[in-house]
Amino acid sequence: MLNLATVLDYSVKDCADKTALVFGDKRFSYAQLDAVACQVANGLAGLDIGKGDKVALSCPNLPYFPMVYFGILKTGASVVPLNVLLKGREIAYHLKDSEAKAYLCFQGTPELPMAEEGWAGFNEAPGCEHFWVITADPASASPVEGAATMGQLIGSQAPVFETAATSTEDTAVILYTSGTTGFPKGAELSHANMTMNALGSRDLLQLTPDDVHLIVLPLFHSFGQTVLMNAGLSMGNTLVLIPRFTPDGVLGAMQAEKVTVFAGVPTMYWAMLTFEDPEKKIDVPTIAANLRVGVSGASSLPLEIIRGIQEKYGIAIMEGYGLSETSPVATFNLPHKERKPGSVGTPIWGIEVKVFDPDNQEVPTGEVGEIVIRGNNVMKGYYNKPEATAEAFQGTTWFHTGDLGRMDEDGYLFIVDRVKDMIIRGGFNVYPREVEEVLMTHPAVSLASVIGVPHDQHGEEIKAYLVLNPGQNVSEEEIVSWSKEQMAAYKYPRIVEVRDALPMTATGKILKKELKAEVGG
Repeated sequence: MLNLATVLDYSVKDCADKTALVFGDKRFSYAQLDAVACQVANGLAGLDIGKGDKVALSCPNLPYFPMVYFGILKTGASVVPLNVLLKGREIAYHLKDSEAKAYLCFQGTPELPMAEEGWAGFNEAPGCEHFWVITADPASASPVEGAATMGQLIGSQAPVFETAATSTEDTAVILYTSGTTGFPKGAELSHANMTMNALGSRDLLQLTPDDVHLIVLPLFHSFGQTVLMNAGLSMGNTLVLIPRFTPDGVLGAMQAEKVTVFAGVPTMYWAMLTFEDPEKKIDVPTIAANLRVGVSGASSLPLEIIRGIQEKYGIAIMEGYGLSETSPVATFNLPHKERKPGSVGTPIWGIEVKVFDPDNQEVPTGEVGEIVIRGNNVMKGYYNKPEATAEAFQGTTWFHTGDLGRMDEDGYLFIVDRVKDMIIRGGFNVYPREVEEVLMTHPAVSLASVIGVPHDQHGEEIKAYLVLNPGQNVSEEEIVSWSKEQMAAYKYPRIVEVRDALPMTATGKILKKELKAEVGG
């Protein structure tokens, strides 16, 4: 038997009275977290929901997320976490595509009426039989007419449940890709995939029982789930939950809760680095004294931000690489090995990573190709999508990531870019990330995103979108002129646009597809 729920089950036995979750001024012990999860499991099991079934969950970073998540797993059913920003039509697609039998959805806020959108999506998915609103107050009535509440589901249920026996290859979680091309696909991740990656992350971060994690990365995403929630709970750690990133909110929580572990994406570190504190509420030395681990993922961290964070907060950020399809961690900068600037480290235990050419042959050391992965972290496939699964593996045992990278002579992986983001200007390959790295060294530039735009003569031209540092004022022409001096003629951006902000996903990735859509790319 191997059920992902055991990462909670075993910690409950060892530290029942220890604080598991912190949300604002609320605290929940391991025993309290487990009790609610067991009530959820009993409620679902009473409706014949169990092994082989799928249960969808829409919930921001609130204590309800792990309570429901582990309650679903305890029954042997699979969790289908959904992006909290989805609209009714999109929710209906996910419910139908995953064949979800039931759906629990947080009530949301006036600005983000999640339950209304969830109820609309549920009513468009006839195969989904049950819907419950997760209300902020478990005893309150449903804010959606006709919909039951989670409080009604668990109200009379016992706080004890024997976790169902599942096999290593049974599906624990179905994580939907962001759908950058076509409709989102559900990556089917087994109990072995998720458990091994969580325990591997625990070892990589060298967690101790005293660690306190700050979780602002969305728990519906693989990074937050595996590297923070599941790894942290398996070690009996305390998880500080924050639903929405703001630099003052995150830094304030770090200070108040003596946070030791933080994981974020590049835009979060950028915001922490550039945050101004006119009221002097944030004590950076105190935060730095407690913080021992900083992890970055989702996309490569510009070297300027790495240096700035180390100087300001005293931590060397540990970068890793992975995807939803790989549970997610595939490579990591191991604590006991040399750090190489710009590298996302070496393959973790049980994982192989190579760089292939278009003919599925390994490229020579140092050359750029597509990153491919195989090992205990790789998904079973895309749920009910055999053609997409076949395309992802291309007749091999290797999962093809769609990312470009290179390996050095010591086996360190360097991300170059996404295959689809590569720009071909006048026959030359231009990697946006390389151009972005250079732009970020300009003293006026705080954030950069580079795309290719259609061009009659060159096929594509290079365009840079920039956010400037506070108080800086530089013209777009000056940036072009400066770039010309810094980069080869085929690389530097001829078009520059300065903006106050750039579009981002809920996980903090810059939405290049939105920028491309503006210019017909």
